[in-house]
Amino acid sequence: MSAAAARQEYLRAYDEPLRGDAATPSALRVERLGPLRLVTFAGGRGFVSYRDLGGADEAAIRALVPDALQHLTADPAIRRIEWKTRGHDDTPGLHDALVAEGFVAEEPESIMVGPLEALAAISTEPPAGVTVRQVREEAEVRAMSAAVDEAFGEPVDEAIADALVARLARGDGMELWVAEADGRMVGGGRLEPVPGTEFVGIWGGAVQTAYRGRGVYRALTAARARSALAGGARLVHSDSTEFSRPILERSGLVRVSTTTPYQWAR
Repeated sequence: MSAAAARQEYLRAYDEPLRGDAATPSALRVERLGPLRLVTFAGGRGFVSYRDLGGADEAAIRALVPDALQHLTADPAIRRIEWKTRGHDDTPGLHDALVAEGFVAEEPESIMVGPLEALAAISTEPPAGVTVRQVREEAEVRAMSAAVDEAFGEPVDEAIADALVARLARGDGMELWVAEADGRMVGGGRLEPVPGTEFVGIWGGAVQTAYRGRGVYRALTAARARSALAGGARLVHSDSTEFSRPILERSGLVRVSTTTPYQWAR
């Protein structure tokens, strides 16, 4: 199969099952507003996604954005909202409509899709002095969340840790993995099965600056991939920064499109 054909096949595999309810198994509530899925997560997070916008023109999109924002913010518990866009969608005027309502675009990320076997094979052992393992206890989950926040250069967000603890208590299939070195957690990431599909998502993978370039991220990725294979999954998807994209490409994943998150906060 040519590279172009593989990309189209993986893009179809991504669009069909991964942009509906299966993509948000941890949602507390999902409501529909026209073509939009308005999702409420624990920790005061709102999320907007869709399979497509049904051919909406610029005027319709200008009306859709404030309607969605008003609907979600009617819940006073929601502190921030992410509107997830994809580069291959036909959404005329969406950027301007989002900015007009106070959304801020983050850096685009690459949507990566491919076979799990490739990721499982990228590294057989963590580098010397590094341990990779799954965590489940609350104290370790909070330590992992703080380590990942630090790796991304962000302040520690207790609301994210609260949401991870609550999800583990619900048992929705999410797994949390950490890398430890020099007696502390230096990176981590999530593994999220997509119900009703052969997919898993690999999310949140990050390693602190001082430990990059040593194979720690590859070891974290391989451990999660092996766990997913053992659970019966076959394909993986991930939204990747420019730090992780080259690693995933060398491991057989294909960049099928881009995604740009737009963030709104009260």
